[in-house]
Amino acid sequence: VTTFKMPEDFGSVLDKQVIGPTTENLIKSDFSVQSFKPKVQIAFQELPGQCPRKIEVERRRRLYLTFDIAQLLASKGIDSNQLMPRHHDPDNMPAIEEKKDPVFPIYLPLKIFDNDEYDCRTPEEWISLGLETGSHDRKPVPGKALLPTDDVLGHEDPKSQKLIYKWIDVGVLDYDKETELYLVHKTDKNGLVRDEEGRPILSGGITPQG
Repeated sequence: VTTFKMPEDFGSVLDKQVIGPTTENLIKSDFSVQSFKPKVQIAFQELPGQCPRKIEVERRRRLYLTFDIAQLLASKGIDSNQLMPRHHDPDNMPAIEEKKDPVFPIYLPLKIFDNDEYDCRTPEEWISLGLETGSHDRKPVPGKALLPTDDVLGHEDPKSQKLIYKWIDVGVLDYDKETELYLVHKTDKNGLVRDEEGRPILSGGITPQG
């Protein structure tokens, strides 16, 4: 039976036996695979001649991946950094004769213009996309959030004139029904959602210790 004794570095032996390209997804991600799938209003059992549901889902997934909210807003002449209201600065108010735009600073929060009548999913449905079959842990859901680039000053004074707001890749961790706000966490340079110790953030950041 010594003929069948496995080498100790069997994993490295398999890694060297690579024959041609692989279809395996080698990109590490802290997001669930289903969280990237769009919602489609198509029957699961299609009639002959109709587009299969899986094909339509994949088509829309690839289409939506080509969209960038910052570029879409910029194409309409909208500066994302100007969307967040700032503190009133009377000393730097432009005169009407200068014809600078805007003459009056932005002071209304984005929440006033929020409309969820045409949302394809409820907040609870979005959060549930992080659940996987056979697991009790809920993974983050990928998203984009308009956040300040300076985290320290952003928490201390979100309306500071010094802050620069950009659309940043985040992982959505939780949702608060009372405040109607999402809890998000910025992704790192590898697109992962990790805590200070490098561990994946699951179930909204709640640990067994609370």
